[in-house]
Amino acid sequence: MDPGKYACRGLAAELADEWVLYCKALALRSPNRSAGAVRSFAAYTDSWLAEQAGAPERKLVRLNGGTVDLTEIIFAWEHDLRGTYPPPSKVGYELVTNLLALIAQRHARTGDLPARLAARAQAPPLFGKPADGPRLDEFSQAERLALRNAARRDIRILEARLAEGQELLRAGRDPRQGGWESVPNLVWAAHSTMLDTAHLRDHLPGSPGRWPAEILEVAAGAPVRLAPQALLGGLAAKVFPREIDLQPFRVLLLLAMSECTPEELLDLTLDDVEFTDGGVRLSQTKHRAGRVRRRLHTSPTPADDSGGNHVFAGEGRWDVPGLLRRLITITDPVRHAYPAAGEWLWAVVEPAGQGRARVAGRRCHFVLDGRRFTDWISQPREGTPALQITRPHDVRRLRKTAKISRVVALGGAVADLAGDDHHVEVFRRHYAHGTTAHVLAGRAVTSAQRKVFASLTRPVFADDAAVEDLGEAAVAEALGLDVATAQAMEEGRLDMGLVNCRDPYASPHTERGQVCHVAPAMCMLCRNAVVFPSHLPRLVLLAEHIERMRDRLPPPQWQAVWGRQAAALAQLFDECAEWMPKARRAAEEGQARLDLPLGMRTEYHR
Repeated sequence: MDPGKYACRGLAAELADEWVLYCKALALRSPNRSAGAVRSFAAYTDSWLAEQAGAPERKLVRLNGGTVDLTEIIFAWEHDLRGTYPPPSKVGYELVTNLLALIAQRHARTGDLPARLAARAQAPPLFGKPADGPRLDEFSQAERLALRNAARRDIRILEARLAEGQELLRAGRDPRQGGWESVPNLVWAAHSTMLDTAHLRDHLPGSPGRWPAEILEVAAGAPVRLAPQALLGGLAAKVFPREIDLQPFRVLLLLAMSECTPEELLDLTLDDVEFTDGGVRLSQTKHRAGRVRRRLHTSPTPADDSGGNHVFAGEGRWDVPGLLRRLITITDPVRHAYPAAGEWLWAVVEPAGQGRARVAGRRCHFVLDGRRFTDWISQPREGTPALQITRPHDVRRLRKTAKISRVVALGGAVADLAGDDHHVEVFRRHYAHGTTAHVLAGRAVTSAQRKVFASLTRPVFADDAAVEDLGEAAVAEALGLDVATAQAMEEGRLDMGLVNCRDPYASPHTERGQVCHVAPAMCMLCRNAVVFPSHLPRLVLLAEHIERMRDRLPPPQWQAVWGRQAAALAQLFDECAEWMPKARRAAEEGQARLDLPLGMRTEYHR
């Protein structure tokens, strides 16, 4: 930052010094909002002073000792940011909090700030932090498979293109001796890092229309003005990967590694990748947490190390070790040709500069237009339909998809699913809200409820053979009855008017020791109910009565009063299907009579 660019250069210099100290104190290794806050506030202070104060006073703007009250400027700046970054943007809020943090640091360090400015630094921003937008959901199973298949197809195409480029490279030679209108020679020049657009303009015909057909094909039909740069990029792409070419590796690795964030994956260097006989061990650095984790990803079979150096073997597998070997094989020429690219795992070569552009090697960032995740999804692919992927095309959804796949595979409680990768609360807030996780949780809860309700409300059915031998101890025990109760049922002493009851004094609907007073209204929802085949005609009449109630009651009321009994009857009739034709005939012929209390026929009609 150059404070001399601002009229309030003294204030800008003081804030910049605090920014440097702040970064050192927190050991920040990446850009942050503090720098933007200093620049934004210094620029606004210039415009504010131009309207409110004279030129002599402009030089007296300081954190301490100035003639202008910075508190007023801060308030005005906050209002301006509110209009520039309206909700749901958090940029304005973050700029203000970072500026106040720098001022508070200065006061804590020196204690020489005016009381009003120090108090403002300790107070919260004028506007609260905007609420988070809609949470990102995982990709559906169909989308996950589409992304996986497209990524695999693109990797095969990339490897074939680079193999073809190597053949061109072996056939080419220095174009200064072999000629400039040969694609192999131009590929040789691009690989040797000597080629730039100035050479192409000087040695190729001035009009791209007069270029040889094979050279025009490499330029991919770019406009005349951009043809040299497009040709340069196409030649380099024959032997080096572009940034968009590495997106498929990123997609497949994030889908395969649920414990790796996109930032950790992008920050990997060759030193962080250690191949073993059983797979690959990654050293993942999570800067926000200040922590380094080492993860072992195994292969289905041990890698072949007979050559003595299997790091660049380029195995054609789709697991994590195989993908990393293929990625290293593809990016290794970049590191050899351009040492400035360092030892980054994600290294590419692309044209850089305007006018006299030349290719340069650098690390990937996947943030520039044409190179992002959404650009890879939207790019046309020959012979295949366009990918139909729901928006937003956010790479973080890949990680959530991998997390949810782990949920589906492992199941269990949130504490088990969080593992050692997250705190339980972090997993619950950021990953457990996925649609698939909610569906699975709902199914688990519903299944558990059904089992509980079935154990509490399921009547016992005794077929004809069981009824004939009801007095025998083995049959009674199989039905969950003692011999005395079974004999009483056989004699009809426990018939409650609809079905039998094994213990009228132990109803789940009344206090224990009191006779059940809800029979027969709740008999089909009672675990004490025992149904004989002779009861089925009555139950058929009850089912018809319930259906008549459906026509008389509003749907919510019918569901509350009769819904569970109707479901219980339907389940019982399905289980007793072989007895139902006879029971329905008996009900139609009037061989059975349904005696219901008056309240069951009239009370619910009102």
